[in-house]
Amino acid sequence: MTEPSPASARLHGWLNIDKPLGMSSGQVVAACKRILRGTLPKGWKIGHGGTLDPLATGVLPVALGEATKLTGYILDATKGYDFTLRFGEARATDDGEGEVIATSDVIPDEAAIRAVLPRFTGEIEQVPPVYSALKVDGARAYALARAGETVELKPRRVTIHRIDFLGASGTEARFSVLCSKGTYIRSLARDIAQSLGTVGHVSVLRRTKAGPFDLQTAIPLDNLELLVQDQHPEQALLPVTAGLDDIPALAVDPREALLLRQGQRLDGTSLRPGTYMAMDGQTPVAIVEAVGGQVRVLRGLNLT
Repeated sequence: MTEPSPASARLHGWLNIDKPLGMSSGQVVAACKRILRGTLPKGWKIGHGGTLDPLATGVLPVALGEATKLTGYILDATKGYDFTLRFGEARATDDGEGEVIATSDVIPDEAAIRAVLPRFTGEIEQVPPVYSALKVDGARAYALARAGETVELKPRRVTIHRIDFLGASGTEARFSVLCSKGTYIRSLARDIAQSLGTVGHVSVLRRTKAGPFDLQTAIPLDNLELLVQDQHPEQALLPVTAGLDDIPALAVDPREALLLRQGQRLDGTSLRPGTYMAMDGQTPVAIVEAVGGQVRVLRGLNLT
């Protein structure tokens, strides 16, 4: 990889992008690359921390440099969504993009909606949408579905930490959800409608939270472009550690930091077993695991 310039060397961290409607997560990453192309050296790593459908908007963490090593922790994190469920039409994709496959004249009232929500709180089983990126015999489910093949996906257990009813108008109802990784909001909306004796699909979906990232710190792509034009892209950047707010810090001295950077373990510790972010002063060194009186490297970071 080309050595970064002094300016680009600071660009390890996270962009919290407010994903626009109609773009895939991959397209957002490509847009960030284009916007930053004069700032980052060729080959600089960049990736996103959790896919959003093109018809969804909201929080999309984009990792730069060494932060790309930590995207798995964001994928595993709790997510938040606001969504609108449109009753009366079931669609092949469980959102507004697919063809209508069933209709119903039943439009539930507010009391009925509130009454079924406890069924969808806590640990539940849901069948993912047929049009999803899950693999079936090595092929993406959406590719098989688009080819006209019958796709059967197994139920998966997910956790809905909280679901709030925000109101209803006409054929639509609005909800706010806090949920575990792997939760499909399209499936949740479909199942809520079916439990009410009707059909439905997601008409609006906005991610409000992905781990420690939320809408308060999210920026549109246009804002990132303006900051780059003003030669201040670092103002949009959150630190590498921003994605790991729930992992406690472990202070290490320079000697210990060197050992960890070399992938070696630290012996003779009395730390409580668990995962930590080893820090040499203000510099992240590695994600480590404390177990049996030792500290072992789980993921090293090349930051100085």
